[in-house]
Amino acid sequence: MIVTTTENIPGYEIKKYVGVVWSSSARAKHLGHDIAAMAKAALVGGELSSYRKMMNEARNDVLQGIIKNAEKIGANAIIGVRLGSTQIMPATVDIFAYGTAVIIEEEKKKK
Repeated sequence: MIVTTTENIPGYEIKKYVGVVWSSSARAKHLGHDIAAMAKAALVGGELSSYRKMMNEARNDVLQGIIKNAEKIGANAIIGVRLGSTQIMPATVDIFAYGTAVIIEEEKKKK
């Protein structure tokens, strides 16, 4: 399955628009992690690796979710993919992805 943020795929022709696909993943960290992260940020700064790991896992989950949803409706590619996030409540975030499921075919070589 080709998944892209672009509206077209070089070398392929969009044969059919199948529909919009989306997925989301709400994530939260344990209070102990939050206290440790706030202390690190306030005292020394730098990357909060536990949050980076959580966000990367959530992004991977939502991308797998839109692929699964596109396959269910017969698509073989997803174009115009967008990722976003929003805070639901303190220490809880929702990561989401959406895009347009399409059926593509490789363009015929011109002679």
